[in-house]
Amino acid sequence: MADFYVTIIHRPEMVPEYIQKEAEQGKVEDLGRNAVLQESLDIFRTQQQVAHENGLRTTIQMTYASLFNAEAVEIAKEHHEQYGDEIGNTFLGIQCKEFREKFKSKELAIWLFSMDDKRRIVDEVFGKFQEVFGFYPTSTGSYYMDAELVNYLKEKYPMVRAAVATCWEEGPKAYWNANNSWYTLMDGGPWNPWIPSKRNIHCIASDEADDIGIVAIPHLSRDLMAVFDGPGSYYGTHPQNILRGMVYEDRELPYFKNIVDQYRSMTKYNRGYSYNMMFVGPGWMSKSGRWESDYAFLLKSYMDGMAYYGELKKRGELQDLTMSEFADVYRADRPYTRPECTLWKDILYGSKRQMFWYADPFMRFCLDMNQGGALVDLRPYAAKLIRPCGVGTKANQDASYPFLVQSLYRAGYFTHYAGEGAVKSCKIGHGGEQVDLCTCRTLASFSEEGDTRIVTLDPVTIEFNGFEVQVQSIFRLREGSGEVEIIRRILASSDPEAELSIDEYITACYGTTEYPEDLTGIRLSLTGADKMESIEYAYQCREAEMENVQCVEATIPQVDTRLSMHTNVSAVGYFREGFSFSPMYTLGIRKTIKAKGELRTWLKVAKAS
Repeated sequence: MADFYVTIIHRPEMVPEYIQKEAEQGKVEDLGRNAVLQESLDIFRTQQQVAHENGLRTTIQMTYASLFNAEAVEIAKEHHEQYGDEIGNTFLGIQCKEFREKFKSKELAIWLFSMDDKRRIVDEVFGKFQEVFGFYPTSTGSYYMDAELVNYLKEKYPMVRAAVATCWEEGPKAYWNANNSWYTLMDGGPWNPWIPSKRNIHCIASDEADDIGIVAIPHLSRDLMAVFDGPGSYYGTHPQNILRGMVYEDRELPYFKNIVDQYRSMTKYNRGYSYNMMFVGPGWMSKSGRWESDYAFLLKSYMDGMAYYGELKKRGELQDLTMSEFADVYRADRPYTRPECTLWKDILYGSKRQMFWYADPFMRFCLDMNQGGALVDLRPYAAKLIRPCGVGTKANQDASYPFLVQSLYRAGYFTHYAGEGAVKSCKIGHGGEQVDLCTCRTLASFSEEGDTRIVTLDPVTIEFNGFEVQVQSIFRLREGSGEVEIIRRILASSDPEAELSIDEYITACYGTTEYPEDLTGIRLSLTGADKMESIEYAYQCREAEMENVQCVEATIPQVDTRLSMHTNVSAVGYFREGFSFSPMYTLGIRKTIKAKGELRTWLKVAKAS
């Protein structure tokens, strides 16, 4: 039987940022304003009631401010006893009179404090929680929790076993969408629960020694296509986010059910397992309305979402677990090397477009079938980069995990004018003509052979002057290998004597935003049986190629990553250095064949040091 697990999280946030802002326009700030406190509690009660009426248990994440409110504490205790809800804590909602007096700060985000302040805040929040409830929480969370913060938390409070630790792809796109004023810069993590590395919260742990000690849960279950293309705050299991994105008609939200069903379908790709989480703060259900939506619509959307989860539970198709319960279930059947993957389809616009997402301890990547299966996002998890964030660090607000390829931030195949963008694809050539598979839309199917996941693309037809060929792409992902095996196969040719070149390449860089980074010092190299050629990147447009190449490689010291390609046949390997108006590097392997034939290459991501 397939297992679809759902975690419902509510928090009694005493000073929701949106309600506070709306309620106090033109007034001096008052963090204890009674009207705001009471409305927040009313909304929290309503959310809890809606969940319970649908037979769903929740995880109540107590904010620091709520620990000083007797009514909020009493609700949590009552619902824990009556319904079996878990009482956890969150580092959202820390701002209140008591926090201001103790820490002298208006900072909202736990991950952006200095490390010394993070420790002090953790101890204060956990100490107050224990004082109020008589025990420490076993689950916690925030929009983001950096590895340094979680390592300290686990050292002092080892009973914690689950945390909301990031918002999937909430980075530059979310920042732009919020008028460049929402500093949740945290691209690059997994979209579903994972066991994080001690070195970086985004990375999946390699083994027990690397295991940070919690199961991490992303904030919301998001649309893996719409959120890659656009802002994350519109497209996820958050009914009011969907209203914000205006993805509804006649006050109905079929899109919410479609997202839930897409996540349910992940059982096909993940050994019978799938997951969903829903987490809506009180500020999104303001009595005065939100965005263009009145309160009645806000409430209806929430009730409809919960009703769908409740219906699935009644049919025996959903298990509602608290955060800590889910962490235990997840760990019970999760080898460290097991990947998370899914073939996502377009549910926002209803086109036939598909994207394949994959994450394991070595890498996270995405294939876009609208671009012939091109790899459009690649994160080097194997590097396990130690990248602290917050005051006193180099990154400060930028908590994203770096990419090697990100085709939206760095153009991809379709550049505006000159040079190349970041993408991994293949070019099929004949004579003076060459066609990139990025220009060939296709569809994909998924299968497994033992510990190998296989993504098989439908063949595409490429027309040259006077003849045509059929090309099929296959991606094979062997668990624990850290490699992607890529097969480009010529299935048919209308001219069996015509020679064709198959040119497998990756054009890459590194970064966390759309702005270029300094590539100086990256080493590009070609290795043959008895020789090697290499250069250090200096924006000089240099190129080199080698017959019978064994390995084509880029070492990127800035992100401690070695990116390489190799093949098992005689072929030409090459690299290209970019220039300042095209700050990229390209690695490639090229082979000439006649009629039917194929080229197999392996893309590997490894730690450089």
